[in-house]
Formats: sequence, C-alpha cells, structure tokens
Amino acid sequence: MPSTLHITYVVEPDPAALAHRATLHLVELIEEAVVARGRARIAVSGGSTPKATFKLLSDPSQPFFQRIPWRQLELFWVDERTVPPNDPDSNFRMTREALLDHVPMRPEQIHRMQGELEPEIAAAEYEFDLRRSFRLEGAEAPRFDVVVLGMGDDGHTASLFPHTEAIHEMGRLVAANHVPQKDTWRITLTWPVINHAREVFFLIAGTDKAAVLNKVLTGPTDVETLPSQLIWPASGILTLILDQAAAAQLPPTGADGKGHLERTR
Repeated sequence: MPSTLHITYVVEPDPAALAHRATLHLVELIEEAVVARGRARIAVSGGSTPKATFKLLSDPSQPFFQRIPWRQLELFWVDERTVPPNDPDSNFRMTREALLDHVPMRPEQIHRMQGELEPEIAAAEYEFDLRRSFRLEGAEAPRFDVVVLGMGDDGHTASLFPHTEAIHEMGRLVAANHVPQKDTWRITLTWPVINHAREVFFLIAGTDKAAVLNKVLTGPTDVETLPSQLIWPASGILTLILDQAAAAQLPPTGADGKGHLERTR
C-alpha cells in the first residue's frame, strides 16, 4: 500500500449534475478496461446516487448507452443487505430495476450476492464466485477494473460500519458483518479487495455528508470510527465525485471544479 494517497475531488452543483459526471467517468473507465483487457469487471454499490447513474447508463436516448460494450461487461456488487433479491431494500433489486432490466447483458455476466442465504453462507458463496470468476489461487485477491463506493453520514462505506468486525478482516475476500447499530447483518467486500482495484471512486451527495467527509479526508486517522479511511487504493489515487452540499466543508476547488488533497501514513 503506498504511503501517500493522492485525492482528487470533483464538485458538481447538484445531484443531477453529479450523476451525469459519474456516468461519464464510469463509461470512460469501462471503455479503457475493454481496450486494455477485453472486458470490464466492475463492482457497484446501492443508494440513490448510483441509481441515478444506472438510469442514465440504461437510457437509449442518452449517449452513454451506445458507448458501453455491454457484452464485455461483468457486474459485481460491493455489498448487499441480508434480504431476498426482490425485497425493496435489496441493492440487487435497485440495480436490476434501474439498469439490468434495460440493457443487453446475459445472466452469466451478473454476479449478485445472495442476501437471502444465511450471512456466513452468502459471504462464502460470493467469495467462491469471485475465486472462480477471476481464477484466483491461494491468497490472491480479485482485481476489479472499477469499484464504485458511497459513504454514509456515519463514515461507513461498503458495509464496513464503525466499530464492526469486518473493519479488521484482512484474510477473506467477502465478510458477513454484523451491524449492531442497524440490528442486522450485511455482506461486504473486504477493504483489501476494494483497495486492490485498478480504479476506485466515491459518489457522495447531500448536506448530511459534509462534516463527516471533511473528517475522513482531512482529519486524524481513526478507521474504527470512520471506516471510509480504510479506502487507500494500491494505485495511490482516489477520486471523489461530489455535489456542492457534500463538499461544503472541503477546501475550495480550482477553476476546473476540482480539488486536491494528500494523506500520508
């Protein structure tokens, strides 16, 4: 893991502009992966901002739809709630309704977490799927081309919540994480897997995220309280796409709408 993390944040005026910028960024990364390796493997998160991005991707009237090489895409999930795939709280259901029902992807291109299973079984099954899909051996980790993350107003990302066991998990690819503050279990990629991706970016919107985002990026390191600080990609580069409300407590951006920070270990 590099000792210095170079952070770039792009600030858009509102959630709609954020979704448009996020969609363009994702399309460009997918195109680059397909040119370089013949396919793009991406892991996505739930939430309202990814939902808006998925709707733009799947809209034939938008230019993004035609740019995506849909047959060369493999879709994975960063995390999932322990609910069936048709449950309103399911990340898979949101992605299916916003994206998958409208694009030409085959079932074998879609790798969902089975939230309807017992949590430990669901985590083990997903780890097996990752090992098979990426043809991993031993302690190898999958290398996603892109991982898309969100952040909660408590500083969590993926399903790595403050003061939960998965924060300390380094030996597994996927963890079943008990979240006492929500009285539930979640299935999540572990942070070493996320950090191993070629590209990692956050989508964050809303006034309720401003204070905690400032702490995550500029405050002391405290991963127990702010698990988003665990995201430190092996590339040494982290990108955030924000709306003005979420970026309100960060240093001002330049004329290009971008800001830059560095964190060191």
